[in-house]
Amino acid sequence: MEDKEKKQNKKNNSKQSKEKADTRKSKSAPKKEPKKAKKSVKKAVPEVKVIPLGGLGEIGKNMTAIEYENEILLIDCGLSFPDDDMFGIDKVIPDFDYLVNSGKKISGLIITHGHEDHIGAIPYLLKELNMPIYGLRFPIGLIENKLKEHGIKGDFHIINAGDEFRVGKHFTVEPIRITHSIADAVCYSIKTPAGRIFHTGDFKIDYTPVDGNSIDFARLAQIGSEGVMLMMADSTNVTREGYTQSEKVVGETLDGIFRRSKKRIIIATFSSNVHRIQKIIDIALQCGRKVAISGRSMVNVVELARDLGYIKIPDSKLVNLNKAGNIPDKEFVVITTGSQGEPMSALARMASNDHKNIHIRPNDMVILSSTPVPGNEITVSNVVNQLIAKGAEVIFSDIAETHVSGHACQEELKLMHSLIRPKYFMPVHGEARHLQKHSDLANELGLSSENIFILDNGDQLTLTSKGATKKTKVAEAEGIFVDGLGVGDVGNIVLRDRRLLSESGLIIVVAAIDRDAGIIVSGPNIISRGFVYVRENEDIIDAARKKAESIILDCLDKNMNDWNGIKTAVREGLRKHIYNKTERSPIILPVFMEV
Repeated sequence: MEDKEKKQNKKNNSKQSKEKADTRKSKSAPKKEPKKAKKSVKKAVPEVKVIPLGGLGEIGKNMTAIEYENEILLIDCGLSFPDDDMFGIDKVIPDFDYLVNSGKKISGLIITHGHEDHIGAIPYLLKELNMPIYGLRFPIGLIENKLKEHGIKGDFHIINAGDEFRVGKHFTVEPIRITHSIADAVCYSIKTPAGRIFHTGDFKIDYTPVDGNSIDFARLAQIGSEGVMLMMADSTNVTREGYTQSEKVVGETLDGIFRRSKKRIIIATFSSNVHRIQKIIDIALQCGRKVAISGRSMVNVVELARDLGYIKIPDSKLVNLNKAGNIPDKEFVVITTGSQGEPMSALARMASNDHKNIHIRPNDMVILSSTPVPGNEITVSNVVNQLIAKGAEVIFSDIAETHVSGHACQEELKLMHSLIRPKYFMPVHGEARHLQKHSDLANELGLSSENIFILDNGDQLTLTSKGATKKTKVAEAEGIFVDGLGVGDVGNIVLRDRRLLSESGLIIVVAAIDRDAGIIVSGPNIISRGFVYVRENEDIIDAARKKAESIILDCLDKNMNDWNGIKTAVREGLRKHIYNKTERSPIILPVFMEV
């Protein structure tokens, strides 16, 4: 029993010693800090902004900005031509304020093709900002000619279809050849940090192009299979069903007309359509005819196209209009500008007997190888009527297939959508009805309406890996009017005055007044311009003069010494008087001199 107690005490003592040793060990050992949770670093999702500055809700003025961080890539920079109510305006260009004031670097400007609605505003942009310009040979040549007229030098980079190149730090661009009504037209695949953007430019699908340069369908399909975040596509002809005819059709029609005719032929077409000009030249030479060129833009483009090898004609077959008087009619062709009835074009001057070298005769044949651009129908009809009145035989698109469009119809657009298969779609290059119809077409092809965005100029489409969102009006994108050398100095108020002047004319009230004495020293005299013919309406003018005199004297009797107050009283009182007498509202301009 005693032995058992000793063993138990020994065991307890050993246990206590061990516990004390563990306690000492724990006190001397450094304490381990608890593990801190790792902070998760969220990477910023790349945001690419697409901002159309022109070309939406309108025909022309095409320009789009693609923005990422501190860089902007521009696609095209075109102009549009004035509407009928834009009195005196020569052209309309995009508003560049967003680009100028954004503080961001313009990495470059890429050109889809050389039509005016895609390159016409470049000289005005370069007066504000410098940037490299990328394009194929022919559009770059056209831009160079424009810049020479403005006394500007450009930083040009000639690219080739199929060659990928870098613009700035964030954009990788690949041009792919497309068919259109002008040489060297391309669409663009643009790799951005948020995904690939595909821009068709203006196009149609021509399986038998005049120059033999077919669309690279294989590459388009490959781009579609690689994945496209956003497609922007031409909408100009989306309201037309079927397919756009090949340029080859026009060649066959013209060939038949040339072979049957023994008359002098004058043919008007777009100066930029060098493929058609070459075809006209080829047919003329086959029929034993010599060729002359008329119209400044036509002469300039033909010279450029010959230098670059796009137009080929022996020097012996190209004659100067000044020396063409002795050539028999059946051996002569004139290629001219004026297919849109422009008042100062060569064809319009021929029709009105104002052309220096060509006078229309009853033995002439005039061919309009074009269709009127919307808005130009009346001017074209006027020129056609003048030509017919002079005895010329006039052939235009209503009579024969002398023109085909350069824009894709519905079936061609469907093919493009099927090849590219974009995740998101934004219709461009068209009026509101075109954009809506193209949106409906994409929806019919299976693209969800949530993935289709119809924007206005100045809106923003933001692309990320998570999706696309629309933001309205991030930039001012109203058109800027160019009037002569003035850019932006004519606004809506000036246009309103010009409209009123065109509708009802102008009345100027001139008087010399002694405000201190409260008398009219001289006048008031009434000067009328565009209101009534004074000699035949002396009673109206005399009544207006008496009314103006009465209002001035009434103001002086009330001791009104404020010139602006007297002028306003005369303007308003005379306006009511004239409207009651004539139901017209001319602009009234009081001019007072103090004696």
